[in-house]
Amino acid sequence: MSIYNFTTYDAALKFLYNQLPMFQRQGPKALKYDLANVTKLVDALGNPHRSLEFIHVAGTNGKGSVCHYLSSILQEQGLKVGLYTSPHYKDYRERIRLNGDLIPKKAVKEILNLMYSHNAVRALKPTFFELTVAMAFQYFKEEQVDVVVLETGLGGRLDSTNIVKPKLSVITNIGLDHQATLGETMQEIAKEKAGIIKPKIPVLIGQRQVQTTSVFHTVAKATDSQLVFAEDFIFDEKYFNEVHIEYQRSNIQTCLAALTVLNKQTSDNWQETSILKGLQNVHDNTGYVGRWQTLSTQPNIIVDAAHNQAGMHQVSQVLKNMKYDRLHIVLGMVGDKPIGKVLTLLPKHAKYYFAKANVPRGKLANELQREAQLYSCKGKSYSSVRKALASAKLSAAKSDLILVTGSIFTVAEVI
Repeated sequence: MSIYNFTTYDAALKFLYNQLPMFQRQGPKALKYDLANVTKLVDALGNPHRSLEFIHVAGTNGKGSVCHYLSSILQEQGLKVGLYTSPHYKDYRERIRLNGDLIPKKAVKEILNLMYSHNAVRALKPTFFELTVAMAFQYFKEEQVDVVVLETGLGGRLDSTNIVKPKLSVITNIGLDHQATLGETMQEIAKEKAGIIKPKIPVLIGQRQVQTTSVFHTVAKATDSQLVFAEDFIFDEKYFNEVHIEYQRSNIQTCLAALTVLNKQTSDNWQETSILKGLQNVHDNTGYVGRWQTLSTQPNIIVDAAHNQAGMHQVSQVLKNMKYDRLHIVLGMVGDKPIGKVLTLLPKHAKYYFAKANVPRGKLANELQREAQLYSCKGKSYSSVRKALASAKLSAAKSDLILVTGSIFTVAEVI
């Protein structure tokens, strides 16, 4: 059997995981930061993205949340919604959803076979992400979706998703993350994210930030694009009543502002009930997981995939306002990024359980323990995330709080 003849979903998945460079597992060495391959992939498929309507979302933090909230509301409005996000927690198919449902295994196999029936594709050496983006576009075209909510992977300008012409571009915020690829300063990173701004297409910025606002003004002026800021809109407090975590207010504000801009653009009549139900039912509608998700109570076990400075700042602020007797933190991080600024934000009074997530990028538990001790975060190291969590459960009283955090890979092992 040829390597390019996928007779089962398992064979297709094995090829995707084992034959293609994958950033989620390998880090920057798996990255191909240009648009050449994805352009050739979609061209071989007849450019399915050109028949689709997109809302394109970039940003350092919050872009996944905004995508899920938008998708949920659009579904409640009665639209057929494609949702593309990354990375995934447990199942590859989480990346490609139709009204919340995972892409069928059969579709993954068939589209992969379709791709590799073309000589042009067989001649390429695409990355895992490039191939998945092209697969998503093909699937959404076949299913004739009304709109695709499309999350960028890394950056924006040269991200594989950036071959689309959207109805609206959204940039949630800018923070210091992936500096080795995107730039060392907030301004440099903002310029990369601003690469999703298209000529004469409105762009919504989730947060005004002193270091980056001028960058967005410059790019928007050069592309003749309407530039708006989410915080300039005023919405009824009832839309935020379902927000139990303060940092999600900004994401919902951005989501509501996006709907307002789209309404002016298309005269769509967004029903108030659709918005409210979409916000309330986001987990059921879209499979949204991993951000301040409660797994159990007594003790309270919460997971949050915060992994950079901005994300951990949000988590630390939430912790300050919570009531518990003792705090236990199961911490696992990646080893290919500097983590000092993240560790400075972690509470010093917590008891730590250090572990390596079961991916090649995971930072060794004993190395994480040593580095964390420099920032007064003390605890023991464990051979796996599950063993670390099991130890935390044994140590915790019913009135304690256990937090699992540090990376999506750490969270993925326990949800």
